[in-house]
Amino acid sequence: MAKKKPQDTGKIRNKRARFDYNLEDSFLVGVALNGREAKSLRMGHGQLQGAYVTVKDNELFLINASIHGTNGIPIPEDEVSQARKLLAKRKEIDQIIAAKKQNRTVVPVDILTRGKYIKVRIALGQGKKNYDKRETMKRRDDNRNTQRELKRSFQ
Repeated sequence: MAKKKPQDTGKIRNKRARFDYNLEDSFLVGVALNGREAKSLRMGHGQLQGAYVTVKDNELFLINASIHGTNGIPIPEDEVSQARKLLAKRKEIDQIIAAKKQNRTVVPVDILTRGKYIKVRIALGQGKKNYDKRETMKRRDDNRNTQRELKRSFQ
């Protein structure tokens, strides 16, 4: 009998992170979860929209990340968006604290669920201004139009 492959989505992305911030350094850290939360994340029932990382007592915490349950995995409403501790090396935590003192933001970019452990990729960034966001949208539209024209010219 063949083994069943676990259903995993691979990663849960924060799509607004790259749009709202100029991201630079990134770190891959673990996250402290209970069994229900881990199973829900592996099934793809998590969301990073509006989430951020904060430092309390020289420890990192993930705030506002939502992990929703399903019919078989009940997660109470008060535990859906609770603060979760991030597990990182002391050297990485010190780098992140130093960056926070320089007014840089720590943003969760992805939750990686493939493999044995569930990891969170966090990145240090600086917030974009509105005119930077408009420039990004304009550049994306120009690239889309040039790709469309190239595709038409080869047909």
